[in-house]
Amino acid sequence: MVWAGSSGRPTLLFAFDAFEEAIVTRFEIGDDEFLLDGKPFRIISGALHYFRVHPAQWRDRIRSARLMGLNTIETYVPWNVHEPRPGEFTETGPDGRFDLIAFLRIVEDEGMRAIVRPGPYICAEWDGGGLPGWLLRDRTIRPRSSDPRFLEPATRYLSWVLGLVAPLQVDRGGPVILVQVENEYGAYGDDPHYLQVLTDTTRGAGITVPLTTVDQPSSTMIRDGSLPGLHKTASFGSQSRERLALLRREQPTGPLMCSEFWCGWFDDWGAHHHTTSTAAAAAELDEILSAGASVNIYMFHGGTNFGFTNGANDKGTYHPIVTSYDYDAPLDEAGRPTEKFWAFRDVIAKYADVPDAASDEPRRSPAFDAALRPGPGLLESAGAVSAWVEHAELPSMDDAGRNGGFLAYRTQLTGPDRPGVLSFDDVRDRAVVFLDGVRLGVLSRELHERALTLPRSHGELLVLVEDQGRVDYGPRIGEHKGLIGPARLDGEPLLRWQTLDVDADRLAAQVDASPAATSTSASPRFHLAEFTLDSPADLFLDSAGWGKGNAWLNGFPLGRYWQAGPQRTLYVPAGATQAGSNRLVVLEVDTLVSASARFLPAPELGQTEF
Repeated sequence: MVWAGSSGRPTLLFAFDAFEEAIVTRFEIGDDEFLLDGKPFRIISGALHYFRVHPAQWRDRIRSARLMGLNTIETYVPWNVHEPRPGEFTETGPDGRFDLIAFLRIVEDEGMRAIVRPGPYICAEWDGGGLPGWLLRDRTIRPRSSDPRFLEPATRYLSWVLGLVAPLQVDRGGPVILVQVENEYGAYGDDPHYLQVLTDTTRGAGITVPLTTVDQPSSTMIRDGSLPGLHKTASFGSQSRERLALLRREQPTGPLMCSEFWCGWFDDWGAHHHTTSTAAAAAELDEILSAGASVNIYMFHGGTNFGFTNGANDKGTYHPIVTSYDYDAPLDEAGRPTEKFWAFRDVIAKYADVPDAASDEPRRSPAFDAALRPGPGLLESAGAVSAWVEHAELPSMDDAGRNGGFLAYRTQLTGPDRPGVLSFDDVRDRAVVFLDGVRLGVLSRELHERALTLPRSHGELLVLVEDQGRVDYGPRIGEHKGLIGPARLDGEPLLRWQTLDVDADRLAAQVDASPAATSTSASPRFHLAEFTLDSPADLFLDSAGWGKGNAWLNGFPLGRYWQAGPQRTLYVPAGATQAGSNRLVVLEVDTLVSASARFLPAPELGQTEF
């Protein structure tokens, strides 16, 4: 077979003579079991997101899943990384980091099956639940609905990505056995027309394997989140027998499946590192398998929210999610088996054949220090490559065309030489305020802060705003970021603003160690360090003594750090390192107390209790 076609969408051309004698593998929904070529097949799967793992480590993680006894790998597909701009699709992303097809090929090479969950909405504690920032610049669009302004780009995306997946289905010799429609839709809406359009689009893209939906164990959610002809599954982490029984009441025939068995949880900045009981999680897994059900362990391996990709939740208070997505999973963030790995493996061995696997001592990473040198200021660097843009009124970050990271605002105040109160309708999500270059303070969405007292009402007002992660669950999906106006000084509207695009990834890639002459110690600033390694290695970068910011190694985005915790170390995947010289770039937005980059032998993800 060969790839052909244009517009980024693959067309599979078959040499029919060569395939006439091929045996077609069928995967079907039976009366109470999944069937592979007519024989019962229990899915024992684990979630592993290719976009949260360095590509050089995909095979290692997949192989570890097989050694734990899994026969299937499940992954979401985030729309926002595959269509970063409207109509511009990328199969691989930078440095192949988002190459779904290469990932699925490795799954196949390792003798495993695959489940693909393409959205368009995925939740996953991922930025915006996978919905692109550009999609919802029009505030009136209703996401995840039959609104044609949402459906048109959503179906365009699904047609493209499922066109890539279709040739890798099991009935064409590939690993894919199931494809999911939407994601926990019953917790959000009840629009059957929307689900039907997504289903028709999926089938129209050439998907012939069974289609599934997943919802939390509520009768209303299960009914609202699915359609006749779609196989219903459930998501839960406890009370397994009761929740499988509820699923059976809602779906009298077909295989039972918990397609998100929550064996851990994610962390928020300023909270604690979540862990769950290994014994309790193993007992729940045993309950699922003893009931004859199939399972997808969420997560088998969580990985990392590299760069600016973390999501957030807001149920009255905004909580951004940390860089680590360790999830207290059977395989930790660095790919090392945990106590849960061995406990789950013992459970699985009661119901399926499990390969031999030896327990090794936990891998330790190199520990060393490297001096940090000051580089240029963030805003000076941004101003050298971008121009300030005029606005008659205060724009949101989305209105200004930035889909994440940072945006700078400025305006000239012409009031009296006395204190004044600066206020905004909302701050999303963190604003550092300067007056004539002097840092005055921070407005934090998490603390519901929207106003600040200025020492005087004249001078250049500059505000650097950070999008700390788009909400990934609930009714606030799709909200705009940045400063939400109007802005006021002592109650009077502030007009005539300028914005400066601050592309931190681009700036970090070109930064040097010559500080800009106009920078001040209070300004957000880049810092650099260099160190050598004998060979590529996993590392753990210690952020103790740093305030808030981001880090990159050899151009690879390691993610955010913040003294708010609980996370203290940033995971550096071996695939981002190299033998010989390595270059670390750190962007400090607040205060850098320690001018040293320290690497620890093991991760520090924070306290596990309040």
